Amino acid sequence: MSTLIHPTAVIEKGAELGSDVAIGPYAVIGPNVIIGDGTRIDAHVVIDGHTELGKNNRVFSYTAIGGEPQSVSYKGEPTKTVIGNDNVFRENITVNRGTVDDEGITQIGDGNLFMAYVHIAHDCRLGSNLLFSNNASLAGHVHVDDYVVLAGYTLVHQFVRIGEHSFCGVNTYCTLDVPPFMLVAGNKAITHGINIRGLRRRGFEKDTIAELKRAYRTIYRSGHTMAHALTELAAQEWHSPEVDQLKQFIESSTRGVIR
Repeated sequence: MSTLIHPTAVIEKGAELGSDVAIGPYAVIGPNVIIGDGTRIDAHVVIDGHTELGKNNRVFSYTAIGGEPQSVSYKGEPTKTVIGNDNVFRENITVNRGTVDDEGITQIGDGNLFMAYVHIAHDCRLGSNLLFSNNASLAGHVHVDDYVVLAGYTLVHQFVRIGEHSFCGVNTYCTLDVPPFMLVAGNKAITHGINIRGLRRRGFEKDTIAELKRAYRTIYRSGHTMAHALTELAAQEWHSPEVDQLKQFIESSTRGVIR
């Protein structure tokens, strides 16, 4: 099918549009933007900067992607925003391009749902199959692994990493790294156990969940220091690679993890 562009939309010279792309009224597409096949851009969307969108993305009204970062160090460098396939950006979302203080790229994977008023700041690196509820916001340089859920009004401090299959509850404020498989909530966030419901929904075996629960008790409920808890964890026998993944995440954290 051919690309459908509303007559009031502004497509600047140099923009590259794939096949079967739809662009609604009063949308503005900058000169260094690439939009993949099957992507739908609704009314009043602005996509700017050196921005690449993959295939079959949906961008709802009043969303701004690829805008200048909210960083005082930014001096107009040609940094990028790179977005994969099959993502949904609901209304009034902002995604800022990267800065030269990092690798110069804000990157988003595939199959994510970002609900209204989400903010993704400069240099964030997001995985795939994420769900960000309304008003969830990431500061700069945040890394979010696959299958993470951020409930409404979650705030994540700059340079924090959020491990895969974790869940952040409503009004959560994360200042430290969130280990994978965890359920965290609060201001400031603390752990409330393993994300059991999420793991069950994604088909994790009962034995794996049981081992993660046992590892959680060792790390978070033993009363040991983190170093002692990790030593004890290493001394125990485990059959699930997810436990080793949890241990490696904590050991590699430079910011410290939520406890």
